[in-house]
Amino acid sequence: MKKHVKIFILLLSVMILLVAGCSGGTETGMGAETETETGGDKKSIGIIQYVDHIALDSAREGFIAALKDNGYIEGDNITIDYQNAQADAANLSTISDRFVSNKVDLVLAIATPAAQSIAGKTTEIPILGTAITDYVVARLVDSNEAPGGNVSGTTDMNPIKEQIDLLVQLVPDAQTVGVLYTSSEDNSILQAQLAKEAIEKLGLTYVEVTVSNSNEVQQATQSIVNQCDAIYIPTDNIFASAMPIVHGVTSESKTPVICGEAGMVNNGGLATLGINYYDLGYQTGLMAVKIFKGEAEPASMPIESASGFDFAINGTVAEEIGLEIPAELQQYIIE
Repeated sequence: MKKHVKIFILLLSVMILLVAGCSGGTETGMGAETETETGGDKKSIGIIQYVDHIALDSAREGFIAALKDNGYIEGDNITIDYQNAQADAANLSTISDRFVSNKVDLVLAIATPAAQSIAGKTTEIPILGTAITDYVVARLVDSNEAPGGNVSGTTDMNPIKEQIDLLVQLVPDAQTVGVLYTSSEDNSILQAQLAKEAIEKLGLTYVEVTVSNSNEVQQATQSIVNQCDAIYIPTDNIFASAMPIVHGVTSESKTPVICGEAGMVNNGGLATLGINYYDLGYQTGLMAVKIFKGEAEPASMPIESASGFDFAINGTVAEEIGLEIPAELQQYIIE
């Protein structure tokens, strides 16, 4: 009997070895590298997004599209762990800890608070940011030309002077311009300052009202419409996600709102000359491809800017507030 048992164990061991040898790899947790059909390592990507709104969603979609167009396909040779913090600092910290613990191969950080959170947790994992206005001001890099650490990416710095010029073109009688932004967002503070300079240079009066969270948006908007002839809102994450609330107030007061990007116009703003965030995300994805191919690393990858800007004018909003769009801009009207 003992002899038969020994033979059975021996045969079982041989079968296990044969199965292991033919399997070609095993399932692994996030961050581990496995051989793919193309012969490369399977890469893991963590995406940390600050909040839901059209611009940030578009940037994420563009990033993934760039990877796919260059042979990096989710479920094939890359895995993607997408996490949205819903504008909550505690969530950002938890997500960042998750990515570091799982040892992902690369992190895409969408918006300044997301990048600041993950950058504060690791100096080893490559981090690419997008929808970030100024990496130096946000203390993410040493300089835009030579980041020097593990962070690089694309900037969504807008043509703010040209956006204020657009405001004046659409509302030529405006004497006072109000600016709405979030006081805790570095990118918004910078843009508001640039807007102030542009407004005052035109001989107009500048007023501002700030918020610290989305619960204050309605009250802030109600306050500023009584102080100005037109409103400017930069690419501010809180206001971008709360544009329907802004629109609810400004449609009643008949106040034109010039925004930092097209998604905000779609959700109730009047007009913009701004960045295409899908294209910006795509540009960031091409940077990730270079990192995966070993052609570059964040420390030596300059921060990249958008290659162009697009007009967008909300025709429905223009009708609501009784504003006539100049003939030279009518081709940019969206319904």
